[in-house]
Amino acid sequence: MNVLLLFVIFALLLIIAIPVSISLGITSVLPSIVDPSFTVGAKYLIRAMFGGLDSFPLLAVPMFVLSGIIMAKGGISKRLFDVFAYFLGKLPAGMPCAVIVTCLFYGAISGSGPATVAAVGSMTIPILTSLGYDLVFCSSIVAVAGGLGVIIPPSIPFIMYGMASGASVSDLFLAGIVPGILIALLLMGYAIFHCHKYGEDKEKINKEVQALHDKGLLQVLKESFFALLSPVIILGCIYTGVASPTEAAVISVFYALIISMFVYKSIKVNEIVKIMVEALRTYTPILFILAASTAFSRVLTLMHVPQVVSEMIMNNFHSPVIILLIINIFLLIVGMVMDTTPAILILTPILLPIVQAIGMSPIQFGVIMVVNLAIGFVTPPIGVNLFVASSLTDVPLMKISQKAMPMIGLFLVALLLITFIPAISLCLL
Repeated sequence: MNVLLLFVIFALLLIIAIPVSISLGITSVLPSIVDPSFTVGAKYLIRAMFGGLDSFPLLAVPMFVLSGIIMAKGGISKRLFDVFAYFLGKLPAGMPCAVIVTCLFYGAISGSGPATVAAVGSMTIPILTSLGYDLVFCSSIVAVAGGLGVIIPPSIPFIMYGMASGASVSDLFLAGIVPGILIALLLMGYAIFHCHKYGEDKEKINKEVQALHDKGLLQVLKESFFALLSPVIILGCIYTGVASPTEAAVISVFYALIISMFVYKSIKVNEIVKIMVEALRTYTPILFILAASTAFSRVLTLMHVPQVVSEMIMNNFHSPVIILLIINIFLLIVGMVMDTTPAILILTPILLPIVQAIGMSPIQFGVIMVVNLAIGFVTPPIGVNLFVASSLTDVPLMKISQKAMPMIGLFLVALLLITFIPAISLCLL
């Protein structure tokens, strides 16, 4: 079956409002229906779906989602946000900027874009809307800033890339710090522009921030101590080798639960079941999309799509600048239709030799690949961060996507800088 036709059918299914997971499933079985000689059957696809979900690193995502919801319900996320709101709140766009910094900070806990959106969004979106900010703007800024979760270490995609390429995971973690901060600064710049253009309810904001200042810095830090300690414990476990990211995710669940129940006393025993249900509702749609996208990626591999693309690039383009632009465009498209983990595992062995041939460091390319796929988190049709933000706010996915476009544009600007200025990624190595 023609690959282009397959993608056209996939796009048509999305246009007629068939759910993404079902659209992926249909396009996964089409080649075997049209061409009986194609080796992929229903049994293979089902095994591929379950195989895609049978991943130890993947377990970190539901654990961090659960941890984030516990932190939100238990007031831990709120105390983290309070620290940044204390310092930034009275500045122009201070509260949205505080949300972005919270996403950056939480990215150092979760290693997951969707988990960051779930953890920070469930707590900050209601606060921002109560201060007069537009709900769609709040949802979009959390969805886009949540992409920092896979760039700031620890990062599950960096671990996957290290497995596929043989590159040092610790070097990849270090390489993600400056790009993550750069993207956060660009997003904060957009937030300032947006709030300057559309205005802010300074009276409500000043009242909220003044309440924090009335407490005093020491009191705010005291109330936030155990919340601020959470990333220290989680990152400490990872960097000292005590625990893997998945194990650290489980530790974060128990830490958040213990602090919320016994220190802050903001969660009661009878509320735990409700929290579990909420975590399941947040993660289950993502799970179906992940399973279907894994099957679809297997079909693309068997149709030799990655190899065809690689050969086309090397045979038709000789300028390093053009090759890097083509690879970035290709990765952006892949990020729209494929989950991060299979995309990295499939494409790294194909694309890495190409960029090494033009003199690029594997570490820098790892950052480029992850940033590309992070943009995919907020780009339809498989913009997982968009789905999480939509499930938190009931705002239609396309509305969030439209509002997020300027911020996605800034993400692309950062991507170009990271691609053509190696020092941004490699300065800490």
